[in-house]
Amino acid sequence: MKLKLDLHDIYNKGDQIEHALQSIMDEAIAKKAPLVEIIPGKGSGQLKKRVLRFLDRKDVKAMYHRVEKDKDNFGRVFVHFRHR
Repeated sequence: MKLKLDLHDIYNKGDQIEHALQSIMDEAIAKKAPLVEIIPGKGSGQLKKRVLRFLDRKDVKAMYHRVEKDKDNFGRVFVHFRHR
């Protein structure tokens, strides 16, 4: 099972971006999903930077195993989980 979060619709709504990211992380843990695909889109890269900053927070980092930036598609980030 893979969860997917597309941020295109809320790219300019800061508070909703943070909430959506936290929600997808919580859902991945609750459903024991091994992978979350986050789509910030290509654009100027600011939204992707914001997503990566969120994922780099200490409290969030403790939730997942690793982050993978899609080498073929700049507008995608994969978050891998290891559930015990």
